[in-house]
Amino acid sequence: MTGLPVGRPADVPSGGPAAAGDDAAADDAAAADDAAAVALGASFGVPTGIRRIVAPTDGATRIVLVRHGEAVCNVNGIVGGVRGCTGLTELGRRQISALAARLEVTGELDGATALYASVLPRAVETAALLRAGVGGGALDVVQECALCELHPGESDGLSWQEVIDRFGVPEWDTDPDTVIAPGGESWSAFVARASAAVGALARRHPGELVVAAVHAGVIESTMISNLTIPPVVSRRGWTRIVHASLTEWEWVPTESRWVLIRFNDACGVPTD
Repeated sequence: MTGLPVGRPADVPSGGPAAAGDDAAADDAAAADDAAAVALGASFGVPTGIRRIVAPTDGATRIVLVRHGEAVCNVNGIVGGVRGCTGLTELGRRQISALAARLEVTGELDGATALYASVLPRAVETAALLRAGVGGGALDVVQECALCELHPGESDGLSWQEVIDRFGVPEWDTDPDTVIAPGGESWSAFVARASAAVGALARRHPGELVVAAVHAGVIESTMISNLTIPPVVSRRGWTRIVHASLTEWEWVPTESRWVLIRFNDACGVPTD
């Protein structure tokens, strides 16, 4: 499921830059491709009730979650809360810059009406580098703590060995309600908080396209919550979310359900 968008052929870049002022034409082409996909299913006689290729729902909200680029705390083994996070590495900046360049060429996020980030420096820096390729480069970055990675409490800024020595290791696979450290969150509380924060964006921007620079844990939380994965299989790390990747959700308010449009789309992003 890594790479190309899923279920939305019109969102896959064609390889050539879009001409200025072609947004309406691109939207028309996307709608035509969606209609063609639906018509293809109908032409095979697939009943509507079980057809898997369906057109986007009118009035739905699209939420694109961008994982930050490689961060200093990632490579240094530091717990990256508000104290421990010091932003992106040089590779991380190149990763997000490559993604931003792609977005400027394809125009796939030109229709965005809002750009969010968590308050952690690696996400804020990611949003700032992405800004030129989102919403025509005219959007301010809105920071929200609710979009942060798991709150580490007293483990913030420590090395992982120091966390082990001081607080031990929570066994989240068997007890997801244990906090990581005093003042910090448990896995289950984090999943509930992060997924609710993304849901709040959808309610705040009905029918719009919203982009948010966030963290692997936030994206994983939406997978668990939005796909209603039961606790017995919702342990951490069951999916691998790469740096500078896009995960896109569509919220259908009339049916109160989420549709996964694409996951781990890191086309053109360097890994070293």
